[in-house]
Amino acid sequence: AGATGGLQGLHQAYAIGANDQLALASQYRHLLIAYRNGAPVTVSAVGTVTSGLENDQELASYNNIPAVVLDIHRRPGANIVSTVSRIEATLHSLRKTLPHGVHLDVVANRTGTIKASVADVQITLLSAMFLVVLVIFLFLPNPRATLIPAVALPLSIVATFAVMYELGYQLDNLSLMALTVAAGFVVDDAIVMIENIVRFVEAGEPPLRAAYLGARQIGFTIVSLTVSLVAVFIPLLFMTGVIGRLFSEFAVTLSVAVVASAVISLTLTPMMGARLLRPASEIRPNPLARAAEALLERTREAYRGGLAWCLRHQRLMLGVFAGTLVLTAFLFYMIPKALLPEVDTGEIIAVTGGGTEHFA
Repeated sequence: AGATGGLQGLHQAYAIGANDQLALASQYRHLLIAYRNGAPVTVSAVGTVTSGLENDQELASYNNIPAVVLDIHRRPGANIVSTVSRIEATLHSLRKTLPHGVHLDVVANRTGTIKASVADVQITLLSAMFLVVLVIFLFLPNPRATLIPAVALPLSIVATFAVMYELGYQLDNLSLMALTVAAGFVVDDAIVMIENIVRFVEAGEPPLRAAYLGARQIGFTIVSLTVSLVAVFIPLLFMTGVIGRLFSEFAVTLSVAVVASAVISLTLTPMMGARLLRPASEIRPNPLARAAEALLERTREAYRGGLAWCLRHQRLMLGVFAGTLVLTAFLFYMIPKALLPEVDTGEIIAVTGGGTEHFA
C-alpha cells in the first residue's frame, strides 16, 4: 500500500492511499468494479471468487510453488553467450522492481557448458602454442633461431582472427579447435625456412645472404606444401547438410591459418633471419645445444638401424602393412557412429511420476 495521489485544498491536503498488492483471493471479493443506480458493485456480487488455476490442463511449479515458466530461445545466427549475458543483466534490474513475495529465478542455463567447453579449448590452444615453441627450441637450441618461428605462430593466429571477423565467424568450439589443430601447421613453414637459413649460416654465409639463398631455395617447397594442406580441406567446403554447415567454418579457419603461415614464412621469416641471426664465427655452442645435437645423432643412428632392418625383411613389413589396413577397416566398422558426440550438460531431465525404466 502507498500514496497514489492527493487532494489539495485551501487549508488542508488529503493523501489518497490504495492497496494494489492483493495476495489472497478473499481480498478480491470486496473489490469495487462499478456503480449501478448509485450503489457500488463488487466482484462477489457478479461472480464467485476462488483460488485456482485458469487452465487446469497446464501446471508449472518451482520448488513445489506455483510459478510461471518462460522459455527464451535465441534467434538463428545470434550469439547465445552474449544473449544470455544481456538477459542476466536485465533480470538483475527487474528483480529490484518486483513486489514482495514474487521471485525471479533462473531454472536452466545452457551457456555454462558452452563457456566451460570454450575455456577448455582456449587452454588447449595456449598449451599447444607453448609445446610447439618448446619443441622448436629443443631441435634448434638457438634462442634467436627459436624466436623467429615462435613469432610466426601468434602472427598467423592473429591474421586468421582478422579473416574470421570479416567472414562473420565467431570464436566457438569449431573455430577454436581449428586454431588448435593449426598451431602445429602454422609453424611448419617457418621451421623449414629458418632451418634452411641456419644451414647456410653454418656453411659460412653471412646472415643476409643466407636468408636470401634459403628463401629462394625453399620458397617453392613451402608454396606446394601449403597448397597440398589446403586441398585436404576443400572437400569439407562442399559437404551438404548439417555436417557441411558445421565443418565449413572449421575448414575455412584452418585453411586461412595455413595460408597466413605461408605468407609470413616467405616474407617475415627471412627478414628476421637476416637481422637476428649471427654469423657462424660468432656462435658459441652451449651445453644445451651440444646435448640436443647428441640426442639427434643417437636418433639418427637408431633410425638408420631400424630402416636397414625393415629393408632386410621386406615381406614381413608388407605383411604388417596389409594387416594394418585390415585392422583399420575392422576397427572403423566396430566403432560406434553418431552425428555428434554425447556431451555432459550437467542436467537431468526426468518424467514426473515415472519409474526407473524412464532413466535407463
